[in-house]
Amino acid sequence: MTASTAVVLLTRDLRVHDHPALATTCAAFDRVVPLYVLDPALAGLSANRTRFLHQALADLRVELRERGGDLVVRHGDPVAETIRLAGEVGATAVALSADVSHYARRRERRLRAECDRHRLHLRLFPGLTVVEPGALQPGGGGDHYRVFSPYHRSWAARQWREELAAPDRVALPSGVRVGGLPKPPPGESPDAAVGGERVARQRLTDWLPALHRYDDQHDDMAGDDTSRLSPYLRFGCVSPLTVANSAGDRSGPFVRQLCWRDFYYQVTAAFPDISTAAYRRGATERWRYDDDALAAWTEGRTGMPIVDAGMRQMRAQGWMHNRARLITAGYLTKHLGQDWRSGVAVFFRWLLDGDVANNSGNWQWVAGTGNDTKPYRGFNPVRQAERYDPAGDYVRRWVPELAGVQGKAVHQPWRLPEALRRTLDYPPPLSVPGTDPVWLR
Repeated sequence: MTASTAVVLLTRDLRVHDHPALATTCAAFDRVVPLYVLDPALAGLSANRTRFLHQALADLRVELRERGGDLVVRHGDPVAETIRLAGEVGATAVALSADVSHYARRRERRLRAECDRHRLHLRLFPGLTVVEPGALQPGGGGDHYRVFSPYHRSWAARQWREELAAPDRVALPSGVRVGGLPKPPPGESPDAAVGGERVARQRLTDWLPALHRYDDQHDDMAGDDTSRLSPYLRFGCVSPLTVANSAGDRSGPFVRQLCWRDFYYQVTAAFPDISTAAYRRGATERWRYDDDALAAWTEGRTGMPIVDAGMRQMRAQGWMHNRARLITAGYLTKHLGQDWRSGVAVFFRWLLDGDVANNSGNWQWVAGTGNDTKPYRGFNPVRQAERYDPAGDYVRRWVPELAGVQGKAVHQPWRLPEALRRTLDYPPPLSVPGTDPVWLR
């Protein structure tokens, strides 16, 4: 009897634990070929994420080899390379984790058409979210939830799928060429986290004892007591279901953040233009386009310490504290009046966890064009800084020019005595024509 063979096309699911596509395929077929295709169309989007990706692929190869398999690596168009490999190994089926972005959906459509043409069975699997994007729909009509709170209630009450163990064995066809992994590039952020499933699972294990402090500590910018799992979730180095199950309480503040992640996936599934077009019907967009102001914000030299601290943390680590993301995004859009799309692009370049759904969805929320039920709200950066960095330690860590300024005075250096201000190598706050922010008075 001829052995059955299938290809599992890996995308943003770089793990072996709780991987529905891989686990189900290994159970159903004699031989399974895990494939990752390095697509030139995605090259150059983010040096930080490319480095993280290559580290995660190297780690995944180790995990697969421990189970008797390997990671097959190809370069080129993912659809063409999948079909070519299926022909080389005599596969009859292809498995793929479903995704929601324009790029992912176009890839899926093309792959389905090519599988049909070559008489290959294509099956899509869940796994990138806790609850599949199309699984929950509002009772009053509509194809998705536009407001978070009712979505969260439905999400928390939903019966989740069963978490799956890693396959005991992954059997490759004999003679398949696995291909070499490229050396990880240096990236742009010197202190960026290392990618990989084993790192992700260890990080989750190490952080869980601090879970009970999350509600009190997650907004403490200097304390830096968040899980830092977001890059690993973005690349699927750890399953979001595993993280949610490990945390327990579905209504708790930490699991609620995982629900926000799912929320934006279902929004993006219904509105795939989320990175380029205003989501909220009737949103008014009147933006200023000031390249100098955008550059100052990007480089962390706006003269607003809490904003500059956040931007410098992102450039150094490829990650930014969530509260700092709200403050920096609000400053760019509501104070500088800059187009949120410019902010999306900057974050997408630097952030290890930058993805279409959450990066763009959160930017639109802050800019007032997205899912916020109070679209005209603003973030006073001084008030935010004094509340969430009361001693000024976060600012002094990332803005060393202000290291000698004690206490919360560090948040408003323009109010310091003139003699002291002259000793600081730090710019005055950016001025915006026609505005008089209350925090600068």
